[in-house]
Amino acid sequence: MSTPSQGEPAVAPKDKEKKGLGKVLSRVKTVLKKRRLGGSLKFGPSSSGATAAAAEPEGVLVPVSPVAQSVAAPEVEVVSTQGTKIPRSQLFAERAKKLGDLYGLELKPSEWHLTEGDVTRVEKPIRMRVHKKCHLCDTSFGLGKECPKCKHPRCKQCPRVPPKRSEAEREESRKKRAAIIKERKENAPIIADWDTSPKKAVPLTRPAKSGGQDLIHRKPRQRIRRTCCQCDKLFNGGSKTCEHCEHARCTDCPRDPAKKDKYPYGYPGDSLGTRVGHYNCGDCKHIFETTPEDDPACPKCSCRKAERLTPRRVEPEPDPEVWASLQAKLETLRIQAQ
Repeated sequence: MSTPSQGEPAVAPKDKEKKGLGKVLSRVKTVLKKRRLGGSLKFGPSSSGATAAAAEPEGVLVPVSPVAQSVAAPEVEVVSTQGTKIPRSQLFAERAKKLGDLYGLELKPSEWHLTEGDVTRVEKPIRMRVHKKCHLCDTSFGLGKECPKCKHPRCKQCPRVPPKRSEAEREESRKKRAAIIKERKENAPIIADWDTSPKKAVPLTRPAKSGGQDLIHRKPRQRIRRTCCQCDKLFNGGSKTCEHCEHARCTDCPRDPAKKDKYPYGYPGDSLGTRVGHYNCGDCKHIFETTPEDDPACPKCSCRKAERLTPRRVEPEPDPEVWASLQAKLETLRIQAQ
């Protein structure tokens, strides 16, 4: 890219260069402006060779952006830059390697997106924005070489921001950067290997005092025990047959703890017992309890059409006292509403 001529002030880069669509619109405006004024915008090397590089103090970096050229010096020629095409997968591989060296992350090729095709890469030297301050009034220079406050021309005594580093300082910075990369590579961060999704609950464990298997925290559960009504032995686990007398678990086998309010006719899965039985009268629908010594007739209507009730769950009837208090409250609300 060419630089301004000797009679024009040097152009400093703006704070933020336009990119993408803004850059294209700026170029179009420049071309239209030149055509309206009767000039032309040339691309490539100049035929006359009259454009010369501006004299700058030693050690000052003043790069000129395309946008600044179109605004401050429209007659400066623009040289197009050719880029090289590289596979997109190679670009992602370089990024994955840098992330792995810096943070210890492992990115697999299957996790990449849009790895097909090529991209255009333009190799440019690393540049740093350099500013200069007036050594008389400590004011930053603008686009020109003259101080905007005291009109002092820029000279070698004006300090440079940032100051130019020596070769020893640059070498020390390289060594520090290499040491940091090596340390991060050796001491990679620890990544949790468990799944924290709500589908799989993480078990809470505690080392056992005896040194055996770890203890697992579980919710407290009521242990239900069934005793055989024939030999008074406990049933093992969920077995429905006694191991001592081979008696099938029935409604006469007691349950600890008992739930007579929900299962008054026996518990699900039990066979019908012979000691106590519950019957339902076929005529008056009266439910009564009998034993082998009692008369199986209905005590209410004296009929013998009763049927044996099978074990099932029954919802308990509401308490009469609670029902009466609720009715009284409803009557009070009804009177107040009137």
